[in-house]
Amino acid sequence: MTPRAESKHPEIGAGAAPAGAAETAGAFGLDADPILFSDSLRMDFGGLTALDQVSLTVERGSITALIGPNGAGKTTFFNCVTGIYKPGSGSIFFLPEKEKRISLGGLRPHKAAQLGIGRTFQNIRLFNTLTVLENVLIGCHARMRAGLWGALFRDRKTMEEERRMTDLSYAILERYGLQARVNDPAGSLPYGEQRRLEIARALASGPSLLLLDEPAAGLNNQETLELADLIRHIRRDEKLSVLLIEHDMSLVMNVSERINVLDYGRLIASGTPEEIRKNPDVVRAYLGEDADDLG
Repeated sequence: MTPRAESKHPEIGAGAAPAGAAETAGAFGLDADPILFSDSLRMDFGGLTALDQVSLTVERGSITALIGPNGAGKTTFFNCVTGIYKPGSGSIFFLPEKEKRISLGGLRPHKAAQLGIGRTFQNIRLFNTLTVLENVLIGCHARMRAGLWGALFRDRKTMEEERRMTDLSYAILERYGLQARVNDPAGSLPYGEQRRLEIARALASGPSLLLLDEPAAGLNNQETLELADLIRHIRRDEKLSVLLIEHDMSLVMNVSERINVLDYGRLIASGTPEEIRKNPDVVRAYLGEDADDLG
């Protein structure tokens, strides 16, 4: 699952942080360079409060985790970031560049993708009857500039853009070990490869921030170890920031530099893996009383 070394296509991860971004998030400092932050974010569904005054930060170039019990509000937070839900109150901002701050409140999902926010889903959402290559090409759509006239009349500019996106899709699939599957229907892939394909499709959109929603769900121990390496390589090679939802505490503690913990929609803790491991509120709320279970 570990990607191959240097790509010949600099467009992979083209929406990423500037080339000088450090591999280790600690190089930035905790308040030096956020790529995403929320302020008092609230989301209600009828009488149920899914997010209650949530304020958290994702540092540029970091691997940050968002954990908590089922129903804690983790995926709801992702859905607010990507425009699926409009928050009831509070703010959420995306900073694709250091001096450029964009409010995500009420933004449509396709606009979030065009800004440079890619995501995967808790339940795999591939187009099962389309080929592996076609799934990645769909991810490239956020990069494409051909409008209605180009699609209708197939002018030279549109054709050239389609060729570039096809070449880019092949490069992504080769980089992430799916080159032998390009013509296979996505639904025919083993589960682990489907997970990898969904990540490849998200990368095809050229994100600077990648949201991974339980990417280890359904994976065996070896596949989970390979996933940890994959996440590190994505951050390093594509120069991305990663926000990770995951229930596998071993994976979270292994790859994350900072962890945020939700419980009943409230942020109860934020800190390094070691700080979270020793936090009694986290132990009680998320994993019971036995701190040893925290990886």
